[in-house]
Amino acid sequence: MSANPNSPHRQYPLERTRNIGIAAHIDAGKTTLTERILFYTGMVHRIGEVHDGAATTDWMEQEKERGITITSAAVTTKWKQLPNDGVFKGFEGIEMRVNVIDTPGHVDFTAEVERSLRVLDGAVAVFCGVAGVQPQSETVWRQANKYGVPRIAFVNKMDRTGANFQNVVDDVRNKLRANGWPILIPIGAEDQLKGQIDVIAKKAVVYSDNDKFGSTYDVVDLTPEQRAIADEAYDGLVGALCDVDDEIGTMFLEEKPISVPDVKAALRRATIANKIVPIVGGSAFKNKGVQYLLDAVVDYLPSPLDILPAKGVNADNPEETVLVPVNDHDKFVGLAFKLWSDKFGRLTFFRVYSGMLSKGDTVYNPRTRKTDRIGRIIQIQANVHTDIETCYAGDIAAIVGLRNVTTGDTLTADGNEVLLEPPSFPDPVISMAIEPRTKGDQEKMSGALQRLSEEDPTFRVFTDEETGQTIIAGMGELHLEILRDRMLREHKVETDAGKPQIAYRETITQNAEGEGKLVKQSGGRGQYGHVVLRIATVEKGKGITVESKVVGGTIPKEFIQPAINGVKEAVLNGIIAGYPVVDLHVEIYDGSYHDVDSNENAFKMAGIFALKDALKKAKCILLEPIMAVEAVTPETNQGDIMGDLNRRRGRINGIDSKNGLAIIKAEVPLAEMFGYSTAIRTLSSGRASYTMEPAKFEEVPRNIVEQIVESRGGKKDKE
Repeated sequence: MSANPNSPHRQYPLERTRNIGIAAHIDAGKTTLTERILFYTGMVHRIGEVHDGAATTDWMEQEKERGITITSAAVTTKWKQLPNDGVFKGFEGIEMRVNVIDTPGHVDFTAEVERSLRVLDGAVAVFCGVAGVQPQSETVWRQANKYGVPRIAFVNKMDRTGANFQNVVDDVRNKLRANGWPILIPIGAEDQLKGQIDVIAKKAVVYSDNDKFGSTYDVVDLTPEQRAIADEAYDGLVGALCDVDDEIGTMFLEEKPISVPDVKAALRRATIANKIVPIVGGSAFKNKGVQYLLDAVVDYLPSPLDILPAKGVNADNPEETVLVPVNDHDKFVGLAFKLWSDKFGRLTFFRVYSGMLSKGDTVYNPRTRKTDRIGRIIQIQANVHTDIETCYAGDIAAIVGLRNVTTGDTLTADGNEVLLEPPSFPDPVISMAIEPRTKGDQEKMSGALQRLSEEDPTFRVFTDEETGQTIIAGMGELHLEILRDRMLREHKVETDAGKPQIAYRETITQNAEGEGKLVKQSGGRGQYGHVVLRIATVEKGKGITVESKVVGGTIPKEFIQPAINGVKEAVLNGIIAGYPVVDLHVEIYDGSYHDVDSNENAFKMAGIFALKDALKKAKCILLEPIMAVEAVTPETNQGDIMGDLNRRRGRINGIDSKNGLAIIKAEVPLAEMFGYSTAIRTLSSGRASYTMEPAKFEEVPRNIVEQIVESRGGKKDKE
C-alpha cells in the first residue's frame, strides 16, 4: 500500500475534499444557505429563492410548489479560501472540493437526513436566529451524534425581527448539551445587521450594502466596543480549547505564547473530535456571512482522511470486524445510501470509502452475492448530471442502471466480502389503503409502488390479507400525500386513498410457552408437523429474534427453518387486533415428526399455530405511536391550546416563553392528532404553529382498545 493515499490522477487530493451536509429544523433556511453556497462558489450565476420555487436543490415539482425540501440533493462545488489579511495561512488560496448535501427539515422525511448523515464527514447545523433550537433541530442533532458527525452551527436569519445570537448560543449549550463557542459573531441584528466579528483574527468583516449579492465586503479593524466582545469570546474559546485539547492545554500551562495558527489548529482538532462546536452567525437570505462560513467549513470540518476508517463486518463471519481505510490504492468499497428514479433511469447514490471505481468495472454486492457491470458514473449538481470516468475514495457520486441493490447495500470489488454498517431507519407510524382509479392503472400502480418503496426505506407497501386491499405506510400524512403525488406525476398512476390509519403494534408482557400441531389425514399422504416453543419479553426496540434450541433431532434439521419462517409470518398479525407483534424473543426447543407425512409446509403451519398459542398466554397489550408535539402560541391563547392538548389525551411536559410567545411541549397519541393543524389555527386566530415527531410507543388505554378492535371489524382472535 502506498504511503500517499491519493491516486496521481485525482483532481482534488483527499485533504482538500470536504463532504458536508446542511441539516436543521424546517424553515431554518437550509436550502437558502445551500443556494448561497452555490452562488459564491461559482456553481450558479443567479441566486434562486425557495419562495420563488427557483432553488437549485429543490428541483422536484412538489418542492417548488410547497417551498420545502423533500429529497436530499447532492451538489459538488469548489471553494478557494478568502485572503484573510495574512494572519493565518491554512488552506488560504488553495482550491478545495466541497460536496454538499441539502437535507429536508420536515420530520416526515427523516430518512433522508439519516442516510445523508451516515455518509457525510461533517455537517452545518442551521438554527433560526429567532426561534433557536427547535424540535427537529434536536432530532437532527441526535442523528449526527449517533454517527459521530463533527458540526459547525450556523445561526441564520439574524436579519429577522427578534433575532438574538446569544440566546441561540445558550440554546445550543443548554438544549443540545453541546460545547458551542462563537467564532464569527454578527455585528448588529435585525435591520441593523452589517457583518461579523472574526473572533480569532480579531477583525470586523463588513458587507457592502450597495451590493445586493453580498459579494463585496471589507475586513477592517474592530471598534473599541467590538474589540471587547471579541476579546471576551476569544478568551472563552481558548479556555474551552485548553480543557479539551492536550496540545494547546500544555502550551497554556507552560505559559508559552498561543498564536492564531495554534488556536485554529486546536479548534480543528477539537471540532473533528466532536469536543467543540464552532458557532457562526449571519443571514443567508441577506447574503451576509456565507463566505466566512465556507472558510470555517474548510478550516474546521474534516477531510475524509481526518475521520476514523469506516467499520464493517466480514459477510462470511459477522463476528469479525473489518476496517476500511480511506485510500485510493486499496480495493474498492462503497456504500449505496440512496436510490432514485428519474428521466435518466435508476440512480444509485453512493459514497466511496476506499479504492476507485471506473466506468466498465464490475462491482460485487456481498448481501446478494451478485455482480454488476458499471455502465455510467455521474456527478450530480442537483438535477444536472455530468458523466465522469472514475470516482475516488471520499467521493460521492451516482451509478446509472445498477440492478439488485437496495438502500444501505455495500458495493465492493469482486470477492471482497465486507459489509459496511447501513443507515438505520424508523418504522412507519401511519398507513392508508390505496387503490387504482381505473383497471388500467392496476399494473402500473404495483410497479410504481415497488419503485417508490425501493427509494424510500420508511415507505412500506403490503396487502391486507383479510380485505385484499393494498396498504401503504409512512412517517406522516404529508409523507404519504407526497408519495401519491409522485405516483401521479412520475408514473402517471391515479389513485384513491382511504382515511389514514395508525400503525399500532402488539407486544407481550410476560413469558409463555406454546405448542402447535398440524395433523391431517385424508387418504393418501397426510400432513404432520409439531412445534413447541417459548416466548420471552425483551427491552423496547429490540425487535423479533427467533432461534432454534432443538436437540436430539426431535425436529429434523430440514424442518427447523420452515418452522422459524412460520413464526416470523405469525408475528405479522397479533391476537388483539391483528397488528404486528414487536419486541419478543422466540426459542423453538421441541417437537416431533412423522417419517412419511412431515414436510416443510406442515412445519411452517405448526410454527404459526405454536406462536399464536404462546401469544394467548403471554398477556398481550396494544401499543400506539406517541408524538412529541411543540406548539408555539401567543401567551393569550396558551390556556386554550393546553386545554385542547389535554382533551387529545396529551401529557404536557413543559412550558417556556420567548419573545412574548409560549412554547408548549407535550406528548400526544398520534391517533388524536388528525386535523390538529386546523384546530390550532382556529384556537389562535391563525397565530399559533406546531411541529410534531414520533417519540415512542406506549400502551393503549383499555377503554380505547375495544374501539380499535371494533374498528378493525372485530379482528380480535376468538379461537
